Amino acid sequence: MQSIKRRFFAMRNGVVADTLRRAGSPFHVIFGLNLPQIVEIAREVDSSAAPELGRALWANRTTRESMLAAPMLMDAAATDRARAEEMLREAPCAEVTDVLCHRLLRHLPFAAQMAEALSDDSDEGVRYGALRLMFNLVAAHPEQALAMGQAELKRDCAYTRQIAAALADEAEFMLTEARTPEL
Repeated sequence: MQSIKRRFFAMRNGVVADTLRRAGSPFHVIFGLNLPQIVEIAREVDSSAAPELGRALWANRTTRESMLAAPMLMDAAATDRARAEEMLREAPCAEVTDVLCHRLLRHLPFAAQMAEALSDDSDEGVRYGALRLMFNLVAAHPEQALAMGQAELKRDCAYTRQIAAALADEAEFMLTEARTPEL
């Protein structure tokens, strides 16, 4: 953990960190690393230590880069549905939700079922997560993605409107392409 934190500190970017703070980032500690830098640091972690380190980083909710790196280190095979849903609910902002869905949750065998089940949650952050997760799965589940996107658009929620519209558009495109005969 200390090695990771030293890497975060060595690569810190004060301009980015200040910009994130002014934009309302919910984190107390922001090093200002960009995603490729966090990916690079995560790749250097010994694979035998990665899952445990991922859990420890996820528990460090005060540090932006810890929560972004954690899903990159966690083992999808060791993540059950209850824990996956709990993590989605714990994600403090869209940025963390996006990384969590892309780096970990989409690899779970129950990802599509979980996304659909959470798409009707009363918490807009959880619904955002369900839509974002389904966005990673739209190629395999275009009908389900379209239905989720359209249902969320009817809610007219400012937080989810953009992702719901993008998901519905992508699903419609996939379905149209599947029906269009090749020339």
